[in-house]
Amino acid sequence: MSEGRIAAFFDFDKTLVEVESARMGLKALWDNGMMPLGYVIKLLAANLLYKRHWLSEERMGLVALSFYKNKRLADFQQYGAEFYHKYLKPHLAPRVLERVNFHKSQGHLLVLVSGSLRYYLEPVVDDLGFNYLLCTDLEENGNGLLTGRPKGLLCIEENKQGLALDLARRVGLDLRQSYAYGNHQADIPLLELVGRPYVVEPTLPLRETAVRKSWPILSYR
Repeated sequence: MSEGRIAAFFDFDKTLVEVESARMGLKALWDNGMMPLGYVIKLLAANLLYKRHWLSEERMGLVALSFYKNKRLADFQQYGAEFYHKYLKPHLAPRVLERVNFHKSQGHLLVLVSGSLRYYLEPVVDDLGFNYLLCTDLEENGNGLLTGRPKGLLCIEENKQGLALDLARRVGLDLRQSYAYGNHQADIPLLELVGRPYVVEPTLPLRETAVRKSWPILSYR
């Protein structure tokens, strides 16, 4: 892959945006009267454990997806663009957005790679001009209802690396000259895949790794 194109892989939550999109989704659903109180308590408890690194990213993702069980994807897709523009776009990290624009100016391929959901990441891709989206999809059953589980793999940890590697092989990327941006230790497999990793407002475990490996550390502003 030494003759391929250069790409820039961007994580989304707490990297390209300064917030956790799941938390903003919780607020949007609550604002629209679509969020049961019992699920709110369940998700907040899980998020507290996740922030303390006592709950894995995979388990946190599965807890979040359980909300969608027995609902219809189309009911969320119709609000995807509104959710992005109203709740997420105001929180785009200025310095990371500068990096997006830099890579665009250099003709690099832009790849959004996130454990978040396709229905509200597609408006991000359209708005910011990303070339590819690697993310989590929701599984539907034979009746067209969501199961509360992912379709395929959650786009997290080693799965992010695997999906990025598959894309690199398909489109011919030079990973040694490519970039990646992440904020969490779960992003380390993706960061290690490229020759030019950057960390953004990192968690303590990722900061320790970044210092040890001399990876540049970016702030949001």
